[in-house]
Amino acid sequence: MHERLVDRNPVVPADQLVAQMVPPAMFDEVSFESYIPDPNEPSQAAAVKTAAEFVGRIGKIRGGKRGLFGRRSQPQGAGLYLDGGFGVGKTHLLASIFHSAPAPKAFGTFVELTHVVGALGFNKAVEELSNHSVLCIDEFELDDPGDTMLVSRLLTELSARGVSIVATSNTLPGQLGEGRFAAQDFLREIKKLSSIFETIRVDGPDYRHRDLPPAPDPVESAELVERADAIPGATLDDFDELCAHLSTLHPSRYGKLVEGVPAVFLEGVHPAKDQSVALRLVVLADRMYDASIPVTVSGAKLDEIFTPEMLAGGYRKKYLRATSRLLALSRFEVAAG
Repeated sequence: MHERLVDRNPVVPADQLVAQMVPPAMFDEVSFESYIPDPNEPSQAAAVKTAAEFVGRIGKIRGGKRGLFGRRSQPQGAGLYLDGGFGVGKTHLLASIFHSAPAPKAFGTFVELTHVVGALGFNKAVEELSNHSVLCIDEFELDDPGDTMLVSRLLTELSARGVSIVATSNTLPGQLGEGRFAAQDFLREIKKLSSIFETIRVDGPDYRHRDLPPAPDPVESAELVERADAIPGATLDDFDELCAHLSTLHPSRYGKLVEGVPAVFLEGVHPAKDQSVALRLVVLADRMYDASIPVTVSGAKLDEIFTPEMLAGGYRKKYLRATSRLLALSRFEVAAG
């Protein structure tokens, strides 16, 4: 009998939420030395040099300075922003900074960070992170004013306590949220955020010029069940039931939800009915991608989950990234038992 994700109700203790903020396993072994700059893109070699130098600054900041009467004062944390298209190695550099920086330290996507703050509460999150040497934020993208103000306040607090901040994104800091929200409070927070970072450009082929590979054809339901039953520990879920189950779990638990699962099979896939469902699926796709879990479906193709209307809206980047990752996972080899 196959297992089901909907039967799992993982619990992540509050004291583990920050401790589990580390790079995905695929970046466990990366380093500045293993980053191979494109000789045709000089900004890549410059980015490696700047990132390595930034690690040295982190150590000096955490050491503090001697003030009056021999007391150690805490200088402001440093900030580095790696801007560039998809596939130029920004996450590689971000993980290299994490691995090289002194402990304690934290690494997570922008979405993961907002989920941790939501689960812990703002003051507790600041308390847990304030003794860190660096906070590494991957895929920094602001989709609504609430997240903007939350993260802006968090980074301002942490930076003032000597925590250095490194972020990656496809959007320059001053342009985050541009064209989406005109509220003056939002724009003021954007300006505040951009002042935290020194921006380094990492050039390379623009992801917008790359077409996604065609989605594989879904399999028939009977074949889906047969494949799932052939893999010990694989899960087989009805798509609608899984979407409903995700709504009962805080997104910070999604990683635990798929922990140890060798393959995921989804039956009856169809376009997401609304944004809330779609955004939960984005987080699930990220966590499955981090764990390199193969995905096989019946019903609609994986590139049909997010509707054209969704792809034309403010969460376009999230949906395109999730689609790309799901398609990659659909091509992973699944080893039968």
